[in-house]
Amino acid sequence: QVQLVESGGGLVQAGESLRLSCAAAGSIFKIDTMGWYRQAPGKQRELVAAITSGGNTNYVDSVNGRCTISRDNAKNTVYLQMNSLKPEDTGVYYCSAFITTMGITSHMNYWGKGTLVTVST
Repeated sequence: QVQLVESGGGLVQAGESLRLSCAAAGSIFKIDTMGWYRQAPGKQRELVAAITSGGNTNYVDSVNGRCTISRDNAKNTVYLQMNSLKPEDTGVYYCSAFITTMGITSHMNYWGKGTLVTVST
């Protein structure tokens, strides 16, 4: 069994920063791509940023230059540093990871339960 646990969400004012964390725990053999998605009220979930096991990153255009995704492979943790936050960044942020568990030959996509980020004007 694998769990992804997010933390770091909260209420901030526009222009401020937040750092989200997501730790994976369980019978983990290997973690491939990890990422952050968000779902704004009334909208579909969208990819915000992703990072491969080798450190390659990609971002949605709306956060490029304001957010940085990173990971600590020793801690099975992925981070999302968000700066210059805007009201349109408001939403529930979900952690995603492709994880191969012990005794299994292929990876599966696991999700966290989400952490709420609210940016006020």
